[in-house]
Amino acid sequence: MEIPNTMLAAFLAGPEQLIIKKIRTPKPGPEEVLIRVEACAICSSDISLIKKPWPGQPPYGYFIPGHEYSGIVVSCGETVDEVKVGDRVAVEVHYGCGRCDNCRVGNYTACLNWGNKKKGHRANGLTTAGGFSQYVINHISTVYKIPDSLSFEEASLVTNLGCVLYGFETAGGYIVGDYVAIIGEGPLGLIALQVAKTLGAEKVYLIGIDPHRLNVGKELGADRIIYAKDENPLEIIKRDTKGVGVDLSIEASGSIDGLRMSEKISKWMGKILLLGIPEGSIDINFHDLARGNKTIFTVRGEGWRNCKRGISLLRNKRINLKPLVTHMFPLNKINEALKTHIEKIDEAIKVIIKPNY
Repeated sequence: MEIPNTMLAAFLAGPEQLIIKKIRTPKPGPEEVLIRVEACAICSSDISLIKKPWPGQPPYGYFIPGHEYSGIVVSCGETVDEVKVGDRVAVEVHYGCGRCDNCRVGNYTACLNWGNKKKGHRANGLTTAGGFSQYVINHISTVYKIPDSLSFEEASLVTNLGCVLYGFETAGGYIVGDYVAIIGEGPLGLIALQVAKTLGAEKVYLIGIDPHRLNVGKELGADRIIYAKDENPLEIIKRDTKGVGVDLSIEASGSIDGLRMSEKISKWMGKILLLGIPEGSIDINFHDLARGNKTIFTVRGEGWRNCKRGISLLRNKRINLKPLVTHMFPLNKINEALKTHIEKIDEAIKVIIKPNY
């Protein structure tokens, strides 16, 4: 497959300053593959690190963001035999150092050598070059083949699905017959409700404030939509559950109010899963939390092979990501794409960059 000597990529030149530059196309090392990026989704994490650097992020002028992408393998390192040139693939973000205590027991998304490339850690689009480019290098351990039935746009959201599945597994994925409430109608919330239904939840509540996204949630299988601007989620859930609360509450909005609500609507011995990442400190009623023997679970990334599980669910049509893909832009319009994502222009949910179009 013909590979150009140069490629275009979006570099972070400063806070909220992305510029397109032409650079040499990278070559894969022995354990790596070169991927032609067909779709790279914008994530709220991208917005955050573009605004203010994250730990381990390369300096301005040397960093290519974008961590949710899919594409075609165009070159393989000398030891790679898991995929071949021409394979359609999705990726996960994290490749741990393999030598710290966390990595050695499989918790590579929480690698203790985060950002230390010399020790082997890499997180594409976070600490190393990502998918806002025409070509990108991935370690083979972060690459998964996808079926022809799955579009590149949907496949770019596999990291989202993998993150949600990792969260369910962390909290204890057996939820058959359980009552589940999801706070937040963004991509993670809309995926979480589908996962909950697929895993056999008795009833799934979706709580949010965006009428369009809530309607998408209803179409994707939510049993009860709660429009938080007009309805009281706590009152509705307590009434429905005869004062008990839900077995599992999932905070997917990234808001402090959402975190407070997730604790309130959980039953005694209930579980609270944080998929969103609230900023800053928060006051929470630890008396009620401890007295009710409630447990909070947090999730970093998409560990434990959950991207592979996600692809299986997509292949078998148990999860539908098509309604989440709403907008597509070429690489040279990336700043317009970011604005569309941030301002939810034209009811945007997931905005996709197409670097080779």
